[in-house]
Amino acid sequence: MKNLALITALSIAGVSFAAAPSFAAGGCGTTQTAVRVEAEKNIIETAVAAGNFSTLATALKAAELIDTLQGEGPFTVFAPTDEAFAKIPARTLEGLLKPEARGTLTNILTYHVVSGRVSAEKVVTLKNAAALNGQRLSVRVSDAGVTIDGSKVVVTDIECSNGIIHVIDTVMMPSTMNIVETAVEAGTFKTLAAALGAGGLAEVLQTEGPFTVFAPTDEAFAALPEGTVESLLLPENLDKLVSILKYHVVSGRVYSDQLKNGRVDTLQGSNVLVDLNDNGAFINKSKVIGADIATTNGVIHVIDNVLLPL
Repeated sequence: MKNLALITALSIAGVSFAAAPSFAAGGCGTTQTAVRVEAEKNIIETAVAAGNFSTLATALKAAELIDTLQGEGPFTVFAPTDEAFAKIPARTLEGLLKPEARGTLTNILTYHVVSGRVSAEKVVTLKNAAALNGQRLSVRVSDAGVTIDGSKVVVTDIECSNGIIHVIDTVMMPSTMNIVETAVEAGTFKTLAAALGAGGLAEVLQTEGPFTVFAPTDEAFAALPEGTVESLLLPENLDKLVSILKYHVVSGRVYSDQLKNGRVDTLQGSNVLVDLNDNGAFINKSKVIGADIATTNGVIHVIDNVLLPL
């Protein structure tokens, strides 16, 4: 019944654009009834015609994404209004629109796009959705409405020839750091970062990937027998160090709810055992103590012990 009520609240009135169109007559504070756009207009044409997505259009042009969102698709776009972009500090927004920030801007904008045509009726049944940038959007449904990654959906189901638009009230921000940068920033993976550098894997884990890393904390490395870490960092033990580090990495972006009991191949060549039970999630005998840390090129799960290949 809750989903039915939300779908009704987010439903469409079968009317067309007026001469001076807008998607929400009353602003973005609450969910509004949307207007239906003629299906011959693509996503970009629809946004431009609406009149309240000028900043989004400017950003899409700066990121060279206009042609993409005029392509066949279909795409679902969670579109921030000009008012949503106005919440970003002016200097920050100005910096994002500069040519040298194109990579970061593209990452942000593609975080607002989902492949396929996902209607409001479908959105409210989801817990998450895969964005075009590879990261995950969280979906939350409550009596107060629907939020996508914390941003409230205020208008839904604006039909376009190559997809559908849902309007949101806040610009969503994905992770802008890769796996290595994220680990360094966290401050609790200093030994892992040093080992990755010594093993020559830091560069690998900064490439496109994606990768899933089971990351031991500094405490996990400290729990190894005395002198083990120091020994592994010696040049003559490079092959052993690389083998251990690769044993913590799985190809692809695997979130915690996608883990299944059984064996998973690692970059090292052998596999680890995933054990999901009442006490939590375990990789071999190491417990996952922090899950789903998003990065630009994968996901990190924190574990409490170093994994050692046989």
